Amino acid sequence: MIRVRGLQKSFGDVQALKNVEFHVNRGEIVALLGGNGSGKSTSINILTGLLKPDEGSVDIQGINPFNDPIEARKKIGVFPDKPGLFNYLTVKEHLAFFAALHGMEGKKKREAVDRTLSMLGMEDIANRISKGFSHGQSVKLALGRAMVHSPDYLIMDEPTRGLDVFAVRNVREILLRLRDSGTGILFSSHVMQEVELLANRVAVIADGEVHTEGPPLSLIEETRTSNLEDAFIAIVRKSSAAITDGRQE
Repeated sequence: MIRVRGLQKSFGDVQALKNVEFHVNRGEIVALLGGNGSGKSTSINILTGLLKPDEGSVDIQGINPFNDPIEARKKIGVFPDKPGLFNYLTVKEHLAFFAALHGMEGKKKREAVDRTLSMLGMEDIANRISKGFSHGQSVKLALGRAMVHSPDYLIMDEPTRGLDVFAVRNVREILLRLRDSGTGILFSSHVMQEVELLANRVAVIADGEVHTEGPPLSLIEETRTSNLEDAFIAIVRKSSAAITDGRQE
Protein backbone atom coordinates (compact mmCIF):
# COMPACT_ATOMS: atom_id res chain seq x y z
CA MET A 1 0.00 0.00 0.00
CA ILE A 2 0.98 3.62 -0.57
CA ARG A 3 -0.17 5.72 2.39
CA VAL A 4 0.05 9.50 2.59
CA ARG A 5 -0.51 11.19 5.94
CA GLY A 6 -0.75 14.85 6.88
CA LEU A 7 1.19 16.35 3.95
CA GLN A 8 1.88 20.05 4.26
CA LYS A 9 3.83 22.15 1.79
CA SER A 10 4.26 25.90 1.38
CA PHE A 11 5.93 27.99 -1.30
CA GLY A 12 6.67 31.30 0.35
CA ASP A 13 3.35 32.68 1.61
CA VAL A 14 1.31 30.20 -0.42
CA GLN A 15 0.28 27.04 1.41
CA ALA A 16 -0.13 24.51 -1.40
CA LEU A 17 -0.91 21.52 0.85
CA LYS A 18 -2.54 21.80 4.27
CA ASN A 19 -3.25 18.26 5.42
CA VAL A 20 -3.38 15.82 2.51
CA GLU A 21 -4.17 12.19 3.32
CA PHE A 22 -5.07 9.26 1.04
CA HIS A 23 -3.97 5.71 0.23
CA VAL A 24 -3.58 3.45 -2.82
CA ASN A 25 -3.88 -0.33 -2.72
CA ARG A 26 -2.42 -2.70 -5.26
CA GLY A 27 -4.90 -3.74 -7.93
CA GLU A 28 -6.93 -0.52 -7.83
CA ILE A 29 -6.98 2.84 -9.59
CA VAL A 30 -7.28 5.95 -7.45
CA ALA A 31 -7.92 9.37 -9.00
CA LEU A 32 -6.75 12.55 -7.33
CA LEU A 33 -9.44 14.87 -8.61
CA GLY A 34 -9.17 18.64 -8.36
CA GLY A 35 -9.08 21.89 -10.25
CA ASN A 36 -6.03 23.95 -11.19
CA GLY A 37 -4.10 25.00 -8.09
CA SER A 38 -5.85 22.48 -5.86
CA GLY A 39 -2.65 20.67 -4.81
CA LYS A 40 -2.77 17.67 -7.17
CA SER A 41 0.61 18.15 -8.82
CA THR A 42 2.33 19.13 -5.58
CA SER A 43 1.09 15.90 -4.00
CA ILE A 44 2.30 13.90 -7.01
CA ASN A 45 5.69 15.61 -6.94
CA ILE A 46 6.14 14.74 -3.27
CA LEU A 47 5.18 11.12 -3.88
CA THR A 48 7.69 10.82 -6.72
CA GLY A 49 10.51 12.45 -4.75
CA LEU A 50 10.71 15.74 -6.65
CA LEU A 51 9.67 17.71 -3.57
CA LYS A 52 9.95 17.21 0.17
CA PRO A 53 6.98 18.04 2.36
CA ASP A 54 7.25 20.55 5.18
CA GLU A 55 5.26 18.13 7.37
CA GLY A 56 3.68 14.70 6.97
CA SER A 57 4.78 11.30 5.76
CA VAL A 58 4.72 9.00 2.73
CA ASP A 59 4.94 5.23 3.07
CA ILE A 60 5.44 3.03 -0.02
CA GLN A 61 5.09 -0.63 0.96
CA GLY A 62 6.81 0.10 4.27
CA ILE A 63 9.51 2.28 2.70
CA ASN A 64 10.05 5.95 3.50
CA PRO A 65 11.00 7.42 0.08
CA PHE A 66 12.85 10.34 1.66
CA ASN A 67 15.09 8.09 3.75
CA ASP A 68 15.50 5.33 1.15
CA PRO A 69 14.74 6.77 -2.31
CA ILE A 70 16.44 3.98 -4.29
CA GLU A 71 14.35 1.23 -2.71
CA ALA A 72 11.19 3.34 -3.05
CA ARG A 73 11.80 3.89 -6.77
CA LYS A 74 11.93 0.14 -7.31
CA LYS A 75 8.30 0.02 -6.18
CA ILE A 76 6.94 2.85 -8.33
CA GLY A 77 6.81 3.90 -11.96
CA VAL A 78 6.47 7.61 -12.66
CA PHE A 79 4.62 9.16 -15.56
CA PRO A 80 5.45 12.91 -15.46
CA ASP A 81 3.28 15.77 -16.67
CA LYS A 82 5.40 15.96 -19.86
CA PRO A 83 6.85 12.94 -21.73
CA GLY A 84 10.42 14.34 -21.86
CA LEU A 85 11.70 11.90 -24.48
CA PHE A 86 15.18 11.74 -25.99
CA ASN A 87 14.64 12.70 -29.63
CA TYR A 88 17.28 10.43 -31.15
CA LEU A 89 16.67 7.28 -29.14
CA THR A 90 14.38 4.63 -30.60
CA VAL A 91 11.42 3.23 -28.69
CA LYS A 92 13.41 0.12 -27.87
CA GLU A 93 16.44 2.16 -26.77
CA HIS A 94 14.28 4.28 -24.45
CA LEU A 95 12.87 1.20 -22.78
CA ALA A 96 16.25 -0.53 -22.55
CA PHE A 97 17.83 2.56 -21.01
CA PHE A 98 15.19 2.83 -18.30
CA ALA A 99 15.30 -0.92 -17.65
CA ALA A 100 19.06 -0.57 -17.13
CA LEU A 101 18.49 2.32 -14.70
CA HIS A 102 16.49 -0.15 -12.64
CA GLY A 103 19.36 -2.63 -12.61
CA MET A 104 18.25 -4.96 -15.40
CA GLU A 105 20.84 -6.57 -17.64
CA GLY A 106 21.08 -9.13 -20.41
CA LYS A 107 18.16 -11.50 -20.89
CA LYS A 108 16.10 -9.92 -18.10
CA LYS A 109 16.37 -6.51 -19.74
CA ARG A 110 15.50 -7.84 -23.21
CA GLU A 111 12.46 -9.67 -21.84
CA ALA A 112 11.29 -6.54 -20.02
CA VAL A 113 11.62 -4.46 -23.19
CA ASP A 114 9.79 -7.03 -25.33
CA ARG A 115 7.00 -7.40 -22.74
CA THR A 116 6.52 -3.65 -22.58
CA LEU A 117 6.51 -3.25 -26.36
CA SER A 118 3.82 -5.92 -26.58
CA MET A 119 1.64 -4.35 -23.90
CA LEU A 120 1.91 -0.93 -25.57
CA GLY A 121 1.34 -2.34 -29.06
CA MET A 122 4.45 -0.53 -30.31
CA GLU A 123 6.33 -3.46 -31.87
CA ASP A 124 5.91 -2.01 -35.37
CA ILE A 125 7.74 1.22 -34.45
CA ALA A 126 10.19 -0.26 -31.93
CA ASN A 127 13.18 0.87 -34.02
CA ARG A 128 11.93 4.38 -34.83
CA ILE A 129 13.47 7.38 -33.08
CA SER A 130 11.01 9.40 -31.04
CA LYS A 131 11.61 12.67 -32.90
CA GLY A 132 8.46 13.37 -34.88
CA PHE A 133 6.21 11.15 -32.78
CA SER A 134 2.59 12.15 -32.38
CA HIS A 135 1.52 13.20 -28.90
CA GLY A 136 -0.24 9.87 -28.48
CA GLN A 137 2.88 7.90 -29.39
CA SER A 138 4.98 10.01 -27.03
CA VAL A 139 2.55 9.40 -24.17
CA LYS A 140 2.57 5.65 -24.77
CA LEU A 141 6.36 5.58 -24.77
CA ALA A 142 6.51 7.63 -21.56
CA LEU A 143 4.09 5.14 -20.03
CA GLY A 144 6.32 2.30 -21.22
CA ARG A 145 9.35 3.83 -19.49
CA ALA A 146 7.35 4.05 -16.28
CA MET A 147 6.27 0.41 -16.34
CA VAL A 148 9.26 -1.38 -17.93
CA HIS A 149 10.52 -2.58 -14.52
CA SER A 150 7.06 -3.96 -13.56
CA PRO A 151 6.56 -1.66 -10.56
CA ASP A 152 3.96 -2.34 -7.91
CA TYR A 153 2.53 1.15 -8.41
CA LEU A 154 2.21 3.73 -11.17
CA ILE A 155 2.00 7.43 -10.30
CA MET A 156 0.72 9.56 -13.14
CA ASP A 157 0.17 13.29 -13.56
CA GLU A 158 -2.77 13.84 -15.95
CA PRO A 159 -1.85 10.97 -18.31
CA THR A 160 -4.50 11.64 -20.97
CA ARG A 161 -4.03 15.40 -21.25
CA GLY A 162 -3.99 16.52 -24.89
CA LEU A 163 -4.79 13.10 -26.35
CA ASP A 164 -7.40 12.44 -29.02
CA VAL A 165 -10.22 10.00 -28.36
CA PHE A 166 -8.41 7.03 -29.92
CA ALA A 167 -5.23 7.57 -27.89
CA VAL A 168 -7.25 8.12 -24.70
CA ARG A 169 -9.04 4.82 -25.20
CA ASN A 170 -5.77 3.04 -25.85
CA VAL A 171 -4.13 4.41 -22.69
CA ARG A 172 -7.25 3.56 -20.70
CA GLU A 173 -7.15 -0.06 -21.87
CA ILE A 174 -3.49 -0.35 -20.89
CA LEU A 175 -4.15 1.05 -17.40
CA LEU A 176 -7.07 -1.30 -16.83
CA ARG A 177 -4.94 -4.29 -17.84
CA LEU A 178 -2.22 -3.16 -15.43
CA ARG A 179 -4.77 -2.78 -12.64
CA ASP A 180 -6.17 -6.23 -13.31
CA SER A 181 -2.65 -7.67 -13.11
CA GLY A 182 -2.23 -6.21 -9.61
CA THR A 183 -0.65 -2.81 -10.22
CA GLY A 184 -1.85 0.03 -8.01
CA ILE A 185 -2.36 3.25 -9.99
CA LEU A 186 -2.66 6.83 -8.77
CA PHE A 187 -3.41 9.49 -11.34
CA SER A 188 -4.29 13.15 -11.08
CA SER A 189 -6.96 14.59 -13.33
CA HIS A 190 -9.71 17.12 -13.74
CA VAL A 191 -11.40 15.23 -16.60
CA MET A 192 -14.57 13.82 -15.06
CA GLN A 193 -15.37 11.30 -17.79
CA GLU A 194 -11.91 9.78 -17.53
CA VAL A 195 -12.16 9.52 -13.75
CA GLU A 196 -15.60 7.87 -13.92
CA LEU A 197 -14.38 5.29 -16.44
CA LEU A 198 -11.08 4.45 -14.73
CA ALA A 199 -11.17 5.06 -11.00
CA ASN A 200 -12.15 2.57 -8.32
CA ARG A 201 -11.86 5.39 -5.81
CA VAL A 202 -11.68 9.16 -6.02
CA ALA A 203 -9.98 11.55 -3.63
CA VAL A 204 -11.32 15.08 -4.12
CA ILE A 205 -8.67 17.68 -3.37
CA ALA A 206 -9.37 21.41 -3.06
CA ASP A 207 -7.50 24.24 -1.35
CA GLY A 208 -4.67 21.87 -0.47
CA GLU A 209 -6.81 19.30 1.36
CA VAL A 210 -8.55 16.04 0.52
CA HIS A 211 -12.18 16.71 1.42
CA THR A 212 -13.73 13.35 0.63
CA GLU A 213 -12.75 9.95 -0.72
CA GLY A 214 -14.69 7.00 -2.11
CA PRO A 215 -15.97 5.24 -5.25
CA PRO A 216 -17.37 7.63 -7.88
CA LEU A 217 -20.90 6.30 -7.44
CA SER A 218 -20.74 6.80 -3.67
CA LEU A 219 -19.74 10.45 -4.11
CA ILE A 220 -22.64 10.96 -6.52
CA GLU A 221 -25.08 9.36 -4.07
CA GLU A 222 -23.75 11.27 -1.06
CA THR A 223 -24.14 14.62 -2.82
CA ARG A 224 -27.52 13.64 -4.31
CA THR A 225 -26.34 14.59 -7.78
CA SER A 226 -26.59 12.75 -11.09
CA ASN A 227 -22.96 12.65 -12.24
CA LEU A 228 -19.40 13.01 -10.95
CA GLU A 229 -18.97 16.54 -12.28
CA ASP A 230 -21.94 17.81 -10.26
CA ALA A 231 -20.78 15.80 -7.25
CA PHE A 232 -17.29 17.31 -7.49
CA ILE A 233 -18.68 20.86 -7.70
CA ALA A 234 -20.96 20.23 -4.72
CA ILE A 235 -18.07 18.89 -2.63
CA VAL A 236 -15.74 21.77 -3.50
CA ARG A 237 -18.42 24.39 -2.86
CA LYS A 238 -19.25 22.85 0.50
CA SER A 239 -15.61 22.75 1.53
CA SER A 240 -15.05 26.35 0.37
CA ALA A 241 -18.08 27.50 2.34
CA ALA A 242 -16.79 25.71 5.44
CA ILE A 243 -13.39 27.37 5.09
CA THR A 244 -15.01 30.80 4.65
CA ASP A 245 -17.26 30.28 7.70
CA GLY A 246 -14.25 29.24 9.73
CA ARG A 247 -12.39 32.40 8.79
CA GLN A 248 -15.38 34.56 9.66
CA GLU A 249 -15.53 33.02 13.12
